[in-house]
Amino acid sequence: MSAEGLDRDAASALARRPGAGRLLAVLDGGGEETRIVGGAVRNALIGREAADLDLATTALPEETMRRARAAGFKAVPTGIEHGTVTVVVAGEPFEVTSLREDVETDGRRAIVRFGRDFAADALRRDFTINALSLGRDGRIHDHTGGLADLAARRIRFIGDAATRIREDYLRILRFFRFHAEYGAGPLDGDGLAAAIGGRDGLALLSRERVRAEALKLLSAPRGPEVAAALEQAGLLGRLVSCLGDAGRLQRSAGSDPAGRIAAYLVRSEGDAERLAEALRLSKAERERLAGYADALAWLVSGAASLDEAGLRRCVVLHGLPATALAIAATTGEPRPTVTAEAHRLLARFRAGELPLPHLPLTGAALVAGGVPPGPEIGRRLAEARAAWIAAGCPDDWEPPRR
Repeated sequence: MSAEGLDRDAASALARRPGAGRLLAVLDGGGEETRIVGGAVRNALIGREAADLDLATTALPEETMRRARAAGFKAVPTGIEHGTVTVVVAGEPFEVTSLREDVETDGRRAIVRFGRDFAADALRRDFTINALSLGRDGRIHDHTGGLADLAARRIRFIGDAATRIREDYLRILRFFRFHAEYGAGPLDGDGLAAAIGGRDGLALLSRERVRAEALKLLSAPRGPEVAAALEQAGLLGRLVSCLGDAGRLQRSAGSDPAGRIAAYLVRSEGDAERLAEALRLSKAERERLAGYADALAWLVSGAASLDEAGLRRCVVLHGLPATALAIAATTGEPRPTVTAEAHRLLARFRAGELPLPHLPLTGAALVAGGVPPGPEIGRRLAEARAAWIAAGCPDDWEPPRR
């Protein structure tokens, strides 16, 4: 695609959206200039959804709030130390940030001062495709060559790549993630060399920031391919002590982000535990990884061929999400092979066409049958469940008579 092939009309239309137009009319002019910046402009140019609009302005935060409130908008100083004010127009929030220049940075946080130069503000951003801005008049401003890079699907650092990375080491992961989302062809050579050269800085990042980027990377269209490049560059080991499997990641396409992490990096229960700690995963995400690890171990160590009865057992023992993910991730591998009948049954379970298997015996039924309430109920149910699972978890199962 040439730069002429970008959808400039769609980008220009951002400034005419009702909420954005009203806000620009208030903030732009009277000695100040305000533009729409960043991801919304980039996405609109290539025909992607441009949901949240961020604005940059020459006005200081106090002036932004004064103008917004005078117009009847709600203005909240959500990041005032960095010049960011959230303005709500008819229920729609907009982040408005005063132009900035970095004065000092330690690779994680920057000390900034406010400025009035949009070109200087663009030069402090990470990648050329993220430095585009759109004026109230619909004109697109490109101070870094971002239009050409966007058309070529090239992810390139602004200026010296090593310098940009030293300003914030998270940009190493963002470099790979943006390439997985927007790039084509090989990674930019200068960017890759700078990422490898700055790898020690990854240790400075919070686990929460690493987690957020990892989830986005693995969910991106070229996630498996770029994740493999991250591993080949020796950077994956700096983040987690697990080996990746790009094939399993590819086959888990369509899964939730935690599921994609599991398919890519989890081969055992120990992997699940290490990842949960390394990435500060939520309780639900930890359970997702642990469930996958258990289902994977059960499938690869069990019968070579998984039939309908085996599938029902796996669903009962490990749950439907973990079973479905483990089967998808191991498709084409030596173990397990899944029969066509089992695949059809799994599809019906996932579509909700069939209820999931459940033990056709309850404690209430045992009491009604004369078993006295107490520990004996639990013992009988455990025995029945073991027998039912051994039988393949059939829906019409009846416990043996005593």
